[in-house]
Amino acid sequence: MKTHLQKLVGFLSLNAAVAALCLFTQMGVSPARAAEESRGQLSSSDYKFAVDAFHANAAEISLGQLAAQKASSPAVQQFAQRMVQDHTKANQQLEQIISQKGASLPSTTTTSEGKEATHLEKLSGADFDKAYMDHMVKDHKKDVKEFQKASNNVKDPDLKAFAANTLPILQEHLQMAENTDATVKGTKP
Repeated sequence: MKTHLQKLVGFLSLNAAVAALCLFTQMGVSPARAAEESRGQLSSSDYKFAVDAFHANAAEISLGQLAAQKASSPAVQQFAQRMVQDHTKANQQLEQIISQKGASLPSTTTTSEGKEATHLEKLSGADFDKAYMDHMVKDHKKDVKEFQKASNNVKDPDLKAFAANTLPILQEHLQMAENTDATVKGTKP
């Protein structure tokens, strides 16, 4: 049996969805059209790559800032500072391309980004260093694959050039992450 609170929350959620639909309709914009407008001149697949890359960069920046403060290893701190620097630059370039294409980026982050930050915030010392570097290796392997794919498949020439130009930097980050990870774990790189 639903409680009165559960019913009220369901009712309010439904009303919010209806209100948003009415607002779009009054403005002469369907929800599908609103989504199209946020991607500007980009195809849906190109826009998805841009949004995913933007969120990945934002996560690298956020986790890098955390690691610059919490890491006990100077090598990890140095790596983290490089992540903040390079991924900030990449996001600035990406934002410029997105803006030129008449698109806009969503301001929300993904739940996986938040979960990783929450996990790392609870750690300290060598445990933090090992967990952060382990995540960086996994994350950069995934990023390299995504950017390799985008370098071949993205249709927009500016976004394609961004992917192709960023790929070698991500490959360098992966190599640095693997070396730093080996250092903090006490194994040979």
